Amino acid sequence: MSTVTSLVQSVDWLALAPPTVAAAVALVVLVADLFLPAARKPLLGWIATAGLALAALSLLPLLGEDRRTFCLPAHPDVCSYVADPFTLVIQFLVLGGALLTALLSIDTLKDHDLPSGEYWFLLLSSASGAALLPASRDLATLVIALEVASLPAFALVGLRRGDRLSSEAALKFFLSSVAATAVMLLGVSFLYAATGSLHLSQVAHALTALPDPRLATLASAGVALTLVGFAFKTAAAPFHFWVPDTYVGAPLPIAGYLSVVGKAVGFSGLILVTVQGFPTYANVWGPALAVLAALTMTVGNVAALRQDPRRAHSAVRLLAWSSVGQAGYLLVPIAAAGYTDDPAHAIGSTVAYALMYAAVNLGAFAVAALVARTRPANRITDYRGLYHQRPVVALALGFFLLCLAGLPPGIIGLFAKVTVFSVAVDAGLAWLAVIMAVNVVIALYYYLQWTTVLFRGAEEGAGEGAEEAEGAKAPEAARTGQPSRAGIPAPLATAIALATVLGIALSGAPQLVLRFASGALL
Repeated sequence: MSTVTSLVQSVDWLALAPPTVAAAVALVVLVADLFLPAARKPLLGWIATAGLALAALSLLPLLGEDRRTFCLPAHPDVCSYVADPFTLVIQFLVLGGALLTALLSIDTLKDHDLPSGEYWFLLLSSASGAALLPASRDLATLVIALEVASLPAFALVGLRRGDRLSSEAALKFFLSSVAATAVMLLGVSFLYAATGSLHLSQVAHALTALPDPRLATLASAGVALTLVGFAFKTAAAPFHFWVPDTYVGAPLPIAGYLSVVGKAVGFSGLILVTVQGFPTYANVWGPALAVLAALTMTVGNVAALRQDPRRAHSAVRLLAWSSVGQAGYLLVPIAAAGYTDDPAHAIGSTVAYALMYAAVNLGAFAVAALVARTRPANRITDYRGLYHQRPVVALALGFFLLCLAGLPPGIIGLFAKVTVFSVAVDAGLAWLAVIMAVNVVIALYYYLQWTTVLFRGAEEGAGEGAEEAEGAKAPEAARTGQPSRAGIPAPLATAIALATVLGIALSGAPQLVLRFASGALL
């Protein structure tokens, strides 16, 4: 009598808790929005913030463990969801970034009259997809998680109804992202046709010995197309063109969210497919990513250098181009992984750099959101004299910018850059290390230029013209061109304080982050 293998398996709900909690709270917010009166809508923001905090706390029981679920019955070690150290670190980054974004958003919704229920549902949905992606170990789950993280982001960017910049930004982001996803799906279909599997470990094994040269050609095309899709998600040049307009058109908290969580999603997916799925093709993706890294950091930093401080939204544009440059630095260790015998150690430097970048970049966006409350045009010149108006806020922004530049007292930024340098040199990519050094010097200029603006005396009429950017929506202080003397809203102050404390803690004890650069996370 023959036996039939059961396809029913137990589900490890504890391992699934981080993305599941975020998704469950998204549904709670959506339903609650139907019953809450307009005066009680701000309660939804606090429910969403508490849900993200709970999702982050659900990581604690998983520390020190390697849990798997949704595994093949015939191959228990081949699973679709794995909660290993790499997964937990990226989920902490994603959920922590989403939590800071939520704190930034609470007052933004009131200032711009955005629909609360839709906003919080979309943010939580995107965060759940972003938390799912680093745990994904098959190409189908990777693509689904990527789209769950991305689709709500399109709507969030265009949520300011009647705003031309917002609508244009959402359309550019959507069309370019859909094109990249189509290319990626074509690549995944080629890989499945060539290898007969979607699980990364089985794809990697099949790619080592393809029986037919035609299948090898098909697999090579699949690898290239899949990498192109993820290159877009990481804002790597030449797939970066959507970034500046999208950041300017989006609500500022969402621009910060895309710069940190969006990048974490792209880079974690890129790491998984290259290191775990395509190690056989390291001689192809290693050089390709090295060239992309050099091109991305150069394009981003040169464009940031050319920003006019008097142009409307120049502060956000500079942060946008800066994030493109930072993406180039993040690509360096992944490229180096293609040249080493131990790629798992190389990608640790990307994770270490991403943790530093997430904290300080969201802090910079938090200060930008505060300044935008009274100066909606958000020019760099609008920050002139900020130290005399709000000394603590100015010091915090100066610290964030110095961390991004890699200068003391932003020690963590310096250590993270040195780690990336050393990985490139150890992998034999001295030319890439030289290009990175040149770009770091270029970046020093525009980061220091903005920092010095903070401590100069305030100019008369510095805020004039701000009302043209937001019209009647702008607070009275912005329409008169005078700085607001009101206190900082508590959620916004909390976000700035959290980012500052985290940045100072990491600069005081950089080994907390850099230990990821020396350990094998995968």
